[in-house]
Amino acid sequence: MLLVRDEFRRAQLAIAALFCVLGFQYATWAARLPALKSDLDLSEAQLGLLLMACGVGAAVSFPLVAALSRRWGSRRLSLLSALFLGVLLLALAAAPNYPVALLVMCADGVGVGCLNVAMNAQGAALESRHKRTAMSQLHATFSAGSLGAALLASGMSALSHSVALHFGVATVLVILLTLYAQPALLPEEQPARPSADEAGADADAGTGGAPEKKKKRTWSIPSSVTLWMGGAMVFGTVAEGAMNDWSALYMKEVADASARLAPLGIAVVSVMMVLARLFADGWRTRWGDARVVRVGSILATAGLAFALLAGGVAPALIGFACMGLGLAAVTPCVYVAAARQGSDALALVAAMGTTGLLAGPPVIGFIASGSSLVWGMAAVAVSASLVSVCAARIRWTATATAEPAGTAEAAEAAESKG
Repeated sequence: MLLVRDEFRRAQLAIAALFCVLGFQYATWAARLPALKSDLDLSEAQLGLLLMACGVGAAVSFPLVAALSRRWGSRRLSLLSALFLGVLLLALAAAPNYPVALLVMCADGVGVGCLNVAMNAQGAALESRHKRTAMSQLHATFSAGSLGAALLASGMSALSHSVALHFGVATVLVILLTLYAQPALLPEEQPARPSADEAGADADAGTGGAPEKKKKRTWSIPSSVTLWMGGAMVFGTVAEGAMNDWSALYMKEVADASARLAPLGIAVVSVMMVLARLFADGWRTRWGDARVVRVGSILATAGLAFALLAGGVAPALIGFACMGLGLAAVTPCVYVAAARQGSDALALVAAMGTTGLLAGPPVIGFIASGSSLVWGMAAVAVSASLVSVCAARIRWTATATAEPAGTAEAAEAAESKG
């Protein structure tokens, strides 16, 4: 970190480390679910409930996350929640029975909710402070962390069957990444304080000369703009989660793909999403967040509709690629917009996104069981289209983050020369 002198790049790498931590921690325990199932002697239903506990913990953590964000700020909350998630890996490995494991996974969901809000708040502050887009690339590092966790799980499984040893190594890596991020994370920006004269005038006007008592800040009813942001996040994460869970089954049962080709469904979605997020900040700079989200959701809808209508393996892969490409920038852009509304709005939108990831795949499964998987995937296409509907109602701020880095500096230099 000391070798990176550019202030923007230093902060970007630090925040990226937090995104990497979240993806790494999640994929670490997910990769060892078979071993945890065996060690705790769980049934399929119990394993499903264990997974549900994590999602429920994240979904219901909104009031706590909002309060901690206001009290501690995004910098402190992100560091503490990252360390907390690392320690929970050790707790999960040491869980003696199923009830304890459920509690650990529920706590993991709360930790995920805290880190998710805090690191996205840091990313939004980075864009605002330096007038440069960065959020999409930050979200790409989440996927990189997941990939790293999968590779580590494969290597550790080959060396030892011990989950405790694997999770111990993973915890050390989480701590190291957190310590790496700590020096360059953005400090909290304190609101500007009024002058003594302004403060006195306000006090006199409000209380007739008597000193006004400081009002305690409380959570208020979300605005309609925040709810539209939450809607865009829900529908986007429903589509994203459903593609992760159902694409392989669609390839096999509907597109008649071979067992060798069926996994390509999720692979195409994942690869296109990572690649798109690496380049999406440039798109945001050129066209703005509103257009990127609307065009992306329309592309995702059209691509999946084409796959369902045409049938076959090749159309399915083309449609899935469109889904990954179109949905890649939705969550980064919505997180930035929510962060501009304040910590409460960001916490609520993040919780709604988690709810979408949690509820999406089961809802699609319910539709598929009642009719067919084709209709289930059609519901995914509808969900993607609703992102565009919600995006049209969001107040997208035309900020300087939509201009290329260095434009403002160049303009000032030109004026000084003129």
